[in-house]
Amino acid sequence: MKAVGFTFVRNAILLDYPVKEAIESVLPLVDEFVVAVGRSDDGTRELVQSIAPGKIRIIDTEWDESLRTGGRVLAAETDKALAAVPADADWAFYIQADEVVHEDDYPAIREAMHKYADCKRVDGLLFDYVHFYGSYDWTGASYKWYRHEVRIIRPGRGIFSYRDAQGFRRPGGKRLRVVPSGGRIFHYGWVRDPVAMGRKQKLFRALWHAEGTPQVDVRNTPAYAYDSEVRALEPFRGTHPRIIHERIARKNWKFDPPPGYRTRSFKDRFKAWVEKHTGYYIGFKNYRRIRPGRCVRPVKS
Repeated sequence: MKAVGFTFVRNAILLDYPVKEAIESVLPLVDEFVVAVGRSDDGTRELVQSIAPGKIRIIDTEWDESLRTGGRVLAAETDKALAAVPADADWAFYIQADEVVHEDDYPAIREAMHKYADCKRVDGLLFDYVHFYGSYDWTGASYKWYRHEVRIIRPGRGIFSYRDAQGFRRPGGKRLRVVPSGGRIFHYGWVRDPVAMGRKQKLFRALWHAEGTPQVDVRNTPAYAYDSEVRALEPFRGTHPRIIHERIARKNWKFDPPPGYRTRSFKDRFKAWVEKHTGYYIGFKNYRRIRPGRCVRPVKS
């Protein structure tokens, strides 16, 4: 079985993305890793190149600034990296620059990759998500956060990154047929120094504006006020991936949950009850969970 990782990134240092940790968390599960590095102003390419020179393959790219509406440029960059995945790979493992896989989940992910490698009905493997907000101690409890998404897909099937690169679709816009991977994605996109968070928000607002919007200079940006947006939060009771521990130890800002942070809407409470008692997730899905039947290979002991 051959698996290849892929991602895209630009200005990771300036925007304080944990891209090194993201890539390193996937390396034990893949044979090679493709990174589409957009032209950056902060040494991002050198950072990526230093991670695992024998395993990393860099694709230099230019972001198309005309693809701003709906964050389409993010999907375009994802597709560039995916296109560089070798055709003989059984799986392509996608990770975004602010996502990390927990080492405790490696055995389950490996088992799922091996088990369904020959099951052609399966387009991809589904991951559970843990979204952090403000600090490494708080997670999003609202159903505005997506709870599951596809991060391992079949290369060579015409699968493409969908909309703003949250997930994937098959040709014709059809949803992927997926099974659980047994793994989790720890999403740290809303956890960084408030100044870096302000830079990221300034840039991303521009990426969702109409075509022709002037480029933004993110270097002189005020700090982001985390408590300006009330979200339902809950304390994190688990363990973080080991690869992120050093970054957590460097945290140098204080985060206080906003007023009403424990308040979840009736709709969210109902969705949580349904998911807990039935396993059914009520919300937007880029995928369709299937029962693969008997088309699996024996798992090696």
